[in-house]
Amino acid sequence: MFDLDKWQEIFSTMRKNKLRTVLTAFSVAWGIFILIVLLGSGNGLKNAVMSNFENDATNLVMVYPQWTSMEYNGYRKNRRINFDSRDTKMIDNLDGLATMTPVLQLWSSSVSNGSNYGSFSSRGVYPDIAVSENLKIENGRFINDTDIRLKRKVVAIGSDVVKTVFPDTDPIGEYVKINNSLFRVVGVYKDADWDNRYIYMPYSTAKTLQGGKDRVSFYQLTTAPEVGVEESKEIKTDLRKKLAALHQFNPDDERAVWISNDLEEYETTLKLFDGISIFIWLIGIGTLISGIVGVSNIMMIVVKERTREIGVRKALGARPGSVVSLVMSEAVSITLIAGYFGMVFGVAVMEVVDYINDQIIANQAETTDAVGNVVMFLNPNADLGIAIGATLLLVICGAIAGLIPALKAARIKPIEALRYE
Repeated sequence: MFDLDKWQEIFSTMRKNKLRTVLTAFSVAWGIFILIVLLGSGNGLKNAVMSNFENDATNLVMVYPQWTSMEYNGYRKNRRINFDSRDTKMIDNLDGLATMTPVLQLWSSSVSNGSNYGSFSSRGVYPDIAVSENLKIENGRFINDTDIRLKRKVVAIGSDVVKTVFPDTDPIGEYVKINNSLFRVVGVYKDADWDNRYIYMPYSTAKTLQGGKDRVSFYQLTTAPEVGVEESKEIKTDLRKKLAALHQFNPDDERAVWISNDLEEYETTLKLFDGISIFIWLIGIGTLISGIVGVSNIMMIVVKERTREIGVRKALGARPGSVVSLVMSEAVSITLIAGYFGMVFGVAVMEVVDYINDQIIANQAETTDAVGNVVMFLNPNADLGIAIGATLLLVICGAIAGLIPALKAARIKPIEALRYE
């Protein structure tokens, strides 16, 4: 049953020792505030990194030729590895792949339409690159298999190319001159990442522009949806061994061919953030404990100051349970009130940070006109359930913190308390 007199006495005691009560409450509120800010910040970083991963397929595998770093079977080191159609055929027969596209990089190309011109990179590709690059077709279509088979001189251009070369014209059906060759624009895309300056053309057409040389700049692959991290690692190992056999380099020479595995990196990133979350909780709980220790110390001081009063209460018939209840109620009151304000202030601060961050991202999108700019911080909100749970845990800890001084008060003998100075 609610005892009004007891609570009036508790709050009267708090008012008499305002500075002590405020400082104790501040240490508790600061602990819960820091925990919520740390959790919110950790979530903001994690959300941003996960968002950037979504810009490309998370099952993306990139394969780049490089230089050997080991001698092997009579071949010298520092030998350049060059991919060709043999590699394409071999990779196309690998198990566990969903898409495979060889890319022929033409690098910087002079692109013009009438008096409008610019310098952009061109790539010869297969249609599957739209999947691995997560391209969003805004207008028209992308390169298709018929374009590849017929070696059509068609291109899909990025939104940045459109702004430069077709500032006031719908580019679909129009022609652009790329290094003195005319190509018809069949589509406009926006990359979910930031590569809106590329011009994509059929791989067969790009190969013809390069004099028919049998060469591939690099490969973009995606693993099948059912392929997990361990299976993707096996695919990566198998791929390196087969490339080593084709190009006569040591299978252990990781510098000869660079293979990136986004699925593996995605798992590593998740584990990293799990570690960060544990670290954040350790820091937050450590801060809370310091506040709880402060509450316990203050309650010890309160009991010491009120020793004579407690002795009088017990001499007049007060039971030990009522003394324990009085001391613990004061400890719980301080932690509950302070914890509530710390939680509210922490959530409010993270909401303000979230709003400001959203405005910054929106302004960046407007000024750069890019879809999916690299985001460093996104939705830095602490889970409300976690915030409430942490506050309740704090209250329980506050009760435990008040228990030791309360039990000490309950054991005080009236005669000794009345003699206490």
